[in-house]
Amino acid sequence: MELRFLGSSGVRVSVLALGTMGFGGDPARPVVGSIDLDAASRQVRMALDAGVNLFDTANTYSGGRSEELLGAALGADRDRVLVSTKVHARVGDGPNDVGQSRWHVLRSVEASLRRLGTDRIDVLHVHGFDACTPLEETLTTLDHLVAQGKVRYLACSNHTAWQLVAAHGVATARGLERYVATQSNYSLVGRDLEWEILPACRHTGTGVIVWSPLAGGLLSGRFDRTTPSADGTRRGFVGDLGVGRPDLEQAWAIVDVCREIAADHGASVAQVAVNWLRTRPEVSSIVLGARTEAQLADTLAAAAWELSREETERLDEVSETYPPYPVWFQRQFTAERGSRAGADPAHAHRYD
Repeated sequence: MELRFLGSSGVRVSVLALGTMGFGGDPARPVVGSIDLDAASRQVRMALDAGVNLFDTANTYSGGRSEELLGAALGADRDRVLVSTKVHARVGDGPNDVGQSRWHVLRSVEASLRRLGTDRIDVLHVHGFDACTPLEETLTTLDHLVAQGKVRYLACSNHTAWQLVAAHGVATARGLERYVATQSNYSLVGRDLEWEILPACRHTGTGVIVWSPLAGGLLSGRFDRTTPSADGTRRGFVGDLGVGRPDLEQAWAIVDVCREIAADHGASVAQVAVNWLRTRPEVSSIVLGARTEAQLADTLAAAAWELSREETERLDEVSETYPPYPVWFQRQFTAERGSRAGADPAHAHRYD
């Protein structure tokens, strides 16, 4: 399993991580939260055997049950790996049971530690942006948790570029621990973060942990123009909820190319989609979630091979989207000074 540095930190993480949003053991939740302890333990063992050292959960997955099952499934292997969890979402009916206030963060972290059965969280993500709490309050609280040894590394999730850079600026100015990574949505059908967030990550030395690399199953290989969804699948259950609104015509064209590349490698469409993300240098790790062991085995197998440069370029081309303003303007008229590497001749123009 390939290891990459987590942003500019000194810790290395497996390029593929195990996501545990499916852990919960509730048979009434067939799509998310149905995996019980036995099945969770088998998935964790499969991931460990494949070389995975990053396991991702959140305090609100299945009402905290995901954390409990992950902690139990890891057992004696806890010290071999990094555990990532999150804070922000509502966990109770009280007015302060949500967000990133000092009150909520401290209570949530203590509760996560109890559920995970551990004395520290290796990567703690703020699970969104809290516009109601000053960044100074959140970041000083998080810095305090690192100083206490209850948290090792800090990260954000689902932040815009300005929010990430603002947090970086506050932390730098005050000498506080800063976010070493952002967990963000990224896939062949969701390349929005390339315009602003990835450049912000490069500027601040922030790594990217990818969630939903298969766009909620759209890139799993099970769907195409004739079968856009199916009963018993996540996509059939919630559609595009949680993965944005992809251009489906372009998505099916992307799937077509993925199928061709997959056939050449004796691999799956899902493996192609995951391996395209591996070509992105800003990506530190890619979170894989699976309802079944067969699905997990398939996506873990992506670590065994790589796309060629020509295959990557084919996928880049078929998934390309027109950039928003001011990116398109800068590409057209100020590209000469856009990078010390020089202008891209395909985009550079003059005001002549």
